[in-house]
Amino acid sequence: MGRVALYDAVTMDEVWTLMEAQSARSLVFDVEPLVAIWGTDTVTLDSGVVETLRRLGRVPGREVVLFSTNSARRPTVLPGLPDARVGYRSSAVKPLRTKEYRDLPRPGLVVGDQLATDGALAWRLGFDFVHYHPPRDWIPPGPRLMMALGELLRPLLFRAA
Repeated sequence: MGRVALYDAVTMDEVWTLMEAQSARSLVFDVEPLVAIWGTDTVTLDSGVVETLRRLGRVPGREVVLFSTNSARRPTVLPGLPDARVGYRSSAVKPLRTKEYRDLPRPGLVVGDQLATDGALAWRLGFDFVHYHPPRDWIPPGPRLMMALGELLRPLLFRAA
């Protein structure tokens, strides 16, 4: 499999601009830290999902929005989105488990903060990847270490967009 396009985003505004510029029919959206920061409660997750779906309503061409996280947490309710199928995968085991993503319409876009999990999932699916770089002071030690290790994958899996 060839390398997939990689778009780097330092702010959430850049993430939204890059998503809106793509013609992705499927959007796979990482939960932490894009929807809710690590370690926050269910109320924060619920409001983050609602706000994310509100903004995704303006993204042209999307048919499927799938929230995906390797953590076990889930929102209490998963709202819908007009003209799109919405799903949520907890304990997703990204990037190892891909069966649940195989039927997503193409082209697709994965949005996340980790090259080693979200980015590798994008590569395995043949989707482009928006790589969000959250502020360093937000990042717990485990995800910070994973980010450093993931940088080793950059030249192997991705091409500059």
